[in-house]
Amino acid sequence: MLFAIVPLIVDGLANAALIFFVAVGLTLVFSVLRILNVAHGSFYSIGAYVAASIGLWIISSGLNPWLSFPALLIAAALVAALMGPLIERTLVHWTYGKGEAVQILVTFGLFLILEDLQRIVFGVRSIYADTPMALLGVSEIGGIIYLNYQLLLIGLAVLTLIGLRLFIRHTRQGKLISAVVEDREVSEAMGINTRRIFMMAFTLGVFLAALGGALATPTSGVAPGLGAETMVLAFAVAAIAGLGQVEGAAVAAVIVGVARVLAIYYVPALDAVAPYLVMLVVLLIWPYGLFGTTQSRRI
Repeated sequence: MLFAIVPLIVDGLANAALIFFVAVGLTLVFSVLRILNVAHGSFYSIGAYVAASIGLWIISSGLNPWLSFPALLIAAALVAALMGPLIERTLVHWTYGKGEAVQILVTFGLFLILEDLQRIVFGVRSIYADTPMALLGVSEIGGIIYLNYQLLLIGLAVLTLIGLRLFIRHTRQGKLISAVVEDREVSEAMGINTRRIFMMAFTLGVFLAALGGALATPTSGVAPGLGAETMVLAFAVAAIAGLGQVEGAAVAAVIVGVARVLAIYYVPALDAVAPYLVMLVVLLIWPYGLFGTTQSRRI
């Protein structure tokens, strides 16, 4: 029985790790900017495309294949540095204070633009760059074979969660973000530059999404449509956790990841809908999510 359960848990946690990166970025952006960014999944797929392109270039150039590991981080950083501040300053900031319908329409328009941009730049064929996964190989634990890259993904997700909490609670910038989340108007009255905080939070959210895409490339490659699929999953995780809940996003990602793996193993026909069935059940019982709370709203 144990030998049957352990692989499911490992597969579920590895799946959850990739979902966590994009979901926590979405949650962070919403908690600070109060915007549901429909285009967030596009940053995931762009990060995957850039990471795959850099990885293939490293191999084709005859460079050390182990450079493909830092290339994953570099790809996410490039996407965040080039797109985060630009998009936040030129488009997203225009939606601050607007209604939810306006925010969704604007970010959905951005999503369509970014999806077409990916097809223009990277083409429509799938790209595979599995060098990092191949280099790490496999391990046998208790007679069960595991991909070491899967174990690495789980560890990176845990480190990211810990790093985010340390950043928010123990750094000056993190405390400024917490202050803006708690009360934006009071923060502005105290002299906090909320525009800079918004840009920093949005860029960090882009980085987390792009990092998730970059890390996913060695396991599944990247193809057109990846951003839309990932965005729907990220929204499901955010809804299960409760919008704005960083730790909750980690728990919800584990629930969704394990649910998907269980469906694949036992009821393959429910693979595509398993995360949304979980979301439906959770929201029927807890309308604000597992960790969400009601908030007063000024009108």
